[in-house]
Amino acid sequence: MAEIINLNQFRKRRALQDRRSQAAGNRVRHGRSKDSRAHEAHERDSEARHLDDKQLDRDGGPEGESA
Repeated sequence: MAEIINLNQFRKRRALQDRRSQAAGNRVRHGRSKDSRAHEAHERDSEARHLDDKQLDRDGGPEGESA
């Protein structure tokens, strides 16, 4: 005797598998994850802030002092 199947569940399961395979293809095609992009942006901002903190003033030093 044949197994009884709920067609709604079957369609939903098939649609879910299709979406997952589409998502996997998109991940391969478009590269890195959102987390890795955010991590790289944070590192880049952190390095820029670090360099800005180390930059010397170009106006010749403290007020009243001339070079």
